[in-house]
Amino acid sequence: MNENIHSARHTFSPTAVFWMRAWLVLLGVLVYAMILVGGATRLTDSGLSITEWKPISGALPPISQEDWKALFELYKQTAEYKFQNAGMSLQEFEFIYWWEWSHRFLGRFVGLVAVVGLIAFAVKGWLKNGLVWKFLFLIFLGGLQGAIGWWMVASGIGETTRVDVAPYRLMTHFCLALVIICYTVWLWMDFSDGASKGAKQKNTIVICFFLLVFLQMAVGALVAGLDAGRTYTDWPLMDGDIVPAGYWSLEMGLRNLFENVATTQFNHRMVAYLICVVAAVMFVIRRGSIRKDGLMPVFILVGLQIVWGIGTLLMAAPLPLALIHQGLGVLVLLAALRAVKRSGRSYSSAS
Repeated sequence: MNENIHSARHTFSPTAVFWMRAWLVLLGVLVYAMILVGGATRLTDSGLSITEWKPISGALPPISQEDWKALFELYKQTAEYKFQNAGMSLQEFEFIYWWEWSHRFLGRFVGLVAVVGLIAFAVKGWLKNGLVWKFLFLIFLGGLQGAIGWWMVASGIGETTRVDVAPYRLMTHFCLALVIICYTVWLWMDFSDGASKGAKQKNTIVICFFLLVFLQMAVGALVAGLDAGRTYTDWPLMDGDIVPAGYWSLEMGLRNLFENVATTQFNHRMVAYLICVVAAVMFVIRRGSIRKDGLMPVFILVGLQIVWGIGTLLMAAPLPLALIHQGLGVLVLLAALRAVKRSGRSYSSAS
């Protein structure tokens, strides 16, 4: 995959490379913003405020008081309203509605930017060397994300007693967002690097670290989906125990991994400790090429994330701290992705 873009970098004009890289940067920033707004939507319990999926007409927000009342009546039919928010005022509903509407609007805007960019590049004749398929795949992932987003919301509406979306669907939605932003950044890095020649370096430990961080982000999505970060707020113990008493329910079986508050938070902590161990091993193994492999930002961000995560937990995950924790997690993942890219370069092109 990389050789095509590497050769394209030399055959395209500097103008073409500049605009395609700028487009990828803009998409990456927008997806990052979507992740943060999505996190705020979840933490403010706003995700079920819009109970219909209208990809086109839904782009327009309610205008009249009658529109607001009609939407509020639809929300009143959800289990979230009946069992958790009964008696909510219209003003309170407007607050959670705007979070969800903003999240969906951002998604539509990202799609628009992606499609317009692709069309512009096609008109310019820049989509050579297989780029059209790589960019089309990126747009496909965005469309799939919209469908999965509705699949997630659908778990909390209709004939259900759920007061939140299904946590495993939230995790799927979040993980696909991570895939999209990682794929976008990888394409951008392909444009940035020169062609690779010679034997590749072994970067198994760096790849394992990246996958471990991705797993941690997935578990973190479950923690957010269950509000588990606001349940056990002591550290390093959990409710005074190393392993919390409610870690495993025989009745729930494997659902413990996705729906048990104690299980998800404990697993999130354990994966964090494992990340620290792997990071230490990686530091020792690649200590001679830390700067060349782009590992220094990884170590700095991991350290910052550990401190911030513990502080967020001890303060019962207030919205601002929890969002920064999520945002830092994405940066750790992208820094690890960059390290995978740099540490795997050939000996002749590494610098």
